[in-house]
Amino acid sequence: MSEAAESEVLDIPQVYTYHVFCCFTQRPPQHPRGSCGANGAAPLWERLGKKLEASGRRDIAMTSSGCLSFCQAGPIMVVYPQGIWYTPKSPEDIDEIVSSHLLGDKPVERLIIVPRI
Repeated sequence: MSEAAESEVLDIPQVYTYHVFCCFTQRPPQHPRGSCGANGAAPLWERLGKKLEASGRRDIAMTSSGCLSFCQAGPIMVVYPQGIWYTPKSPEDIDEIVSSHLLGDKPVERLIIVPRI
């Protein structure tokens, strides 16, 4: 393979089985929209990151995002490619999402929200 062709191969982005976007928005506590940060997202996302890292699965990614627009329901995360929106409220919820959905390919129905369109 030529050096140019090798370079092109390296520039292709990683394709993930699952890509999780987690809202890290932090608004002041009295803000009328609320925020995932004000609703306790940080320790949940930290746990999620550690669980994913410990799994050793390189085909699952977690990315911090800004506001995902469902502030009152937060913390909010969305899993692609399915576009499944979750509202985890506890460390146990994170554990269940990781073990059932991300590692076991079975979404956690009780934690799914369906955004109104």
